[in-house]
Amino acid sequence: MEYTRFGNTGITVSRLCLGTMTYGTPTERWPWALNEEQSRPFIKKALELGINFFDTADVYTAGASEEVVGRALRDFTKRDDVVLATKVFNPMGPGPNDKGLSRKHIMSAIDASLKRLGTDYVDLYQIHRWDYDTPIEETMEALHDIVKAGKARYIGASSMYSWQFAKAQYIADLHGWTRFVSMQPHYNLVYREEEREMLPFCADQKIAVIPWSPLARGLLTGNRGKERNETERAKTDAFGKSLYGAESDFEVVNRVTEIAQEIGVPNAQVALAWMLAKPVITSPIIGASKPGHLEDAVASLSVKLTDDQIKRLEEPYQPHPVLGFS
Repeated sequence: MEYTRFGNTGITVSRLCLGTMTYGTPTERWPWALNEEQSRPFIKKALELGINFFDTADVYTAGASEEVVGRALRDFTKRDDVVLATKVFNPMGPGPNDKGLSRKHIMSAIDASLKRLGTDYVDLYQIHRWDYDTPIEETMEALHDIVKAGKARYIGASSMYSWQFAKAQYIADLHGWTRFVSMQPHYNLVYREEEREMLPFCADQKIAVIPWSPLARGLLTGNRGKERNETERAKTDAFGKSLYGAESDFEVVNRVTEIAQEIGVPNAQVALAWMLAKPVITSPIIGASKPGHLEDAVASLSVKLTDDQIKRLEEPYQPHPVLGFS
């Protein structure tokens, strides 16, 4: 395993982060989720492979992901040996204040997350999306107060427009509040729109970048295509269906397959190696639900693509509309 500094902070994280959306309890929204018994071996294996960075969210499998991850980490490692991240924003109940980034919801949500995780603090507390109904001043002050209360060590953000992220940082600076130290953007070989503004902004500001869906919901593995059977998750993942499927997406996948065959490794290793070669990338958030997923991901750290191979991988890309912000 390789490790790197987390943006402009003093903490160190593994070059791969284990995303835990797949773990918890199958629900109507998450029928493909693994239950606790099925999930624990993946968390244990990640630790054995040197991964010390784990990402979850309150909304994942309706809170069960936090519970499963929290219990597994308590059983398999020491709390201070891992960097634990979770998120707030999405609805966690039927009430009008059970969602968003109001001070009321954030203060309730952090306590609920800590209870489910079984810990006194999270290392990284992230806003899952931008809240158009709450003044950013209210959100940033609430997050600052959570850090000062010791419930979170750092704060981060996820998919949003660059101007929104810059505004949030400006508001924090203006009032002397805690700044975001990380951005979790939607970024992979078939969706590279963040290269226009967000990634250069993060590089300039020394902000950690931890992309979600680095394998494009499995599309880049080459195991499915327009004429192939979809996995159970692909069949029921309406959000995933909204992100990928353009003709140019499959042309990119074909190019990944071509390079993978040339160097004799699986597609996943090529797609991750491409991302890890970007200096701005801190730690891609990988998923693991089948044997070999974690080993493949770790092996990608040893795959060094040539400049020509990177150029060929990027060549088929076509611009996309903004995807993944909702």
